[in-house]
Amino acid sequence: MGCANMEKKWVFSLLIASLVCGFLIVTYFNMSLLLSSLRPPIVETSSHSKVDNLPRFAYLVSGSKGDLESLWRTLRALYHPRNQYIVHMDLESPFEERLELASRVCNDSMYSKIGNVYMITKANLVSYTGPTMVANTLHACAILLKRSPDSDWFINLSASDYPLVTQDGKKA
Repeated sequence: MGCANMEKKWVFSLLIASLVCGFLIVTYFNMSLLLSSLRPPIVETSSHSKVDNLPRFAYLVSGSKGDLESLWRTLRALYHPRNQYIVHMDLESPFEERLELASRVCNDSMYSKIGNVYMITKANLVSYTGPTMVANTLHACAILLKRSPDSDWFINLSASDYPLVTQDGKKA
């Protein structure tokens, strides 16, 4: 008789657990149907121009000793008014090169008009095989996120990189 009583408790517990699970499943599906009917439909509008659909890039273009001209050439080839740029010459580059780059960025009419090219004026020591490269990249990301948080992609380039095609699809 003790064994039959134990079996009844087990069957009763299983029945209660099944009912609770069934109730939760039915409630879940009914709520999801209810919520989906309350959600407004997604309607695509054609009010956005083709230019608004272009991605916004945030670039870090960095260089070292002797890279001033190639960094400047890369920046000029990459430039698009929708993007954000930060340039950095590391501590190995002579002070005169860093000063010349800062002067070019400040005095360029296109860059100063749009205001989307920044320079890290305090040069960092960067060893390209160590953690200082990561620290420099994160520093640039922080500056770019603070100044322009609406970028879609971050691209880290060196002065020796050169684009084959511009963002608009024209040859560089």
